[in-house]
Amino acid sequence: MTFVVAVISLAGAIALLLWGTRMVQTGVQRAFGPRLRVVLARALRHRPGAFLAGLGVTAALQSSTATGLMAAGFAASGVVGLVPALAVMLGANVGTTLIVQLLSFDVAFLSPMLILAGFLLFRRPAGSRAHDLGRAVIGLGLMLLALRQLMELMAPLEQSATLRELLRMISVVPLLDVLLAAVLTWAMHSSVAVVLLVMSLAGHGIVPPEAAFALVLGANLGSAANPLLEGAGRADPAARRLPLGNLVNRLAGVALALPLLPWLAGVMPPLAGDAPRAVALFHTGFNLVLALVFLPLLGPYAALLRRWLPARPQAADPGAPLYLDPAAQPALALGAATREALRLADLLQGLLATADAALAARGGTRGTPPGSKELDEALSRLADSIRTYLAALDTESLEPRDHQRLGEIVVFVTQLDQAGSVARRILLPHAVALGRQPHPPAPAALQELRAALARLTANLRTAASLFMTEDPRAARLLAEEKEAFRTLEAEATRRYLEHLRGSGGGDALVLDLLRDIKQINSHLVAAAAYPVLERLGVLLPSRVLGTEGVAGGE
Repeated sequence: MTFVVAVISLAGAIALLLWGTRMVQTGVQRAFGPRLRVVLARALRHRPGAFLAGLGVTAALQSSTATGLMAAGFAASGVVGLVPALAVMLGANVGTTLIVQLLSFDVAFLSPMLILAGFLLFRRPAGSRAHDLGRAVIGLGLMLLALRQLMELMAPLEQSATLRELLRMISVVPLLDVLLAAVLTWAMHSSVAVVLLVMSLAGHGIVPPEAAFALVLGANLGSAANPLLEGAGRADPAARRLPLGNLVNRLAGVALALPLLPWLAGVMPPLAGDAPRAVALFHTGFNLVLALVFLPLLGPYAALLRRWLPARPQAADPGAPLYLDPAAQPALALGAATREALRLADLLQGLLATADAALAARGGTRGTPPGSKELDEALSRLADSIRTYLAALDTESLEPRDHQRLGEIVVFVTQLDQAGSVARRILLPHAVALGRQPHPPAPAALQELRAALARLTANLRTAASLFMTEDPRAARLLAEEKEAFRTLEAEATRRYLEHLRGSGGGDALVLDLLRDIKQINSHLVAAAAYPVLERLGVLLPSRVLGTEGVAGGE
């Protein structure tokens, strides 16, 4: 029973260490995430800057995986080349060792103070930077607390003959130590936790220095394997270049370091002063040496990776952003988002064209028009990309007018996204159903529908132009189109009711289609005309009269 309690306690301490690491990462990401992303993107212009940026961002986030995902995203989108992205990963590998260096000293006494300070900061309003930093400070305190618990739990194990014999058997085969630590790191998704655990084992003499260094090599290998294994299902082999490149340089480092372990085990502990410090120094030194060796070789190394994993030829994706530069200044980023938003109008125009083709077929279309689903999905993906891009901007440097423009872009993107959904999921099915009726609609009714659709397409072009020019006259003209479509619907409803009273029949689908067209037009007016009219102060808050007007009418 005592053994079970000890195992549970050990697992709990490791879980607390992992949770503290995660709190540090999420707290820093929420406090400085957009700014860290911009810093990383700007630094990816040359090799030394990319290396230092990777080191600094990873030291702040305490996650080389998070830094690698950002670098991989920049590389996959073509914003940066493979060479600076690989330099970022070399820096990230060094950056993740800095917290181990800090915790290798006896600083566990700071844990209560850090948790208290973090708690006071965390009580600040949610969403504030102090609140998010409080989360990170609490996480650091929990890491120190978990480390102290690990040290206390390891002390009795020092006297366990069974454990000593088991670890002695493992220690005589360094390669087995490497594989064991690699699997453990892969399972825990944290090389920091594994290295701290190894430091605790080495500090109590449970594992000898040579085995401890081999376990550290395995932790480095396991942390590099995670991104590659998680991205194994990616369609484009080029997307796996960066994680594979990071894993291969770790493998090369492990292969070079393994024969040197006996010599390092005799030299480093006396120099470091104690076993835990020796483990921490070896961890940092291993990654520093790898960075010094590989940084000058990144050019030919990247060429080799491109040869191993050639990019798969792909058709142009209309839903992929073209102008969203992560490294752009916030004010310039608004211009990039504006250019990207205009592409939504082109995609929506393509959807309206498929609806017109379905109406023109008059029975020739027996299902959803070809390409309409792809257009709708591309429109939704592009709209999501623009909103995500704007949400990640550091808005502190923006002027009041820039903040207003940011809101207008979000409104335009959201309204066109909703208009696309109406076109794809409501308008197109109605247009197809109209052609499949036993009795085709009257030519006059069909002509009226296509004329309304042509007018809607013209309004879409006006909305796109108005989004750029913000011309008050064009805004008024576009807003008046709501009344024009309302009149069309009212007239069509009147004719429909007359047909019902006269002959007992009427084409409800024609009326439904006009209502669909009117709804899409309302989204266009809200996207482009209303923001301009609201800024001019000429947009009424409601079309409904107040209670005073009603009372006066009585």
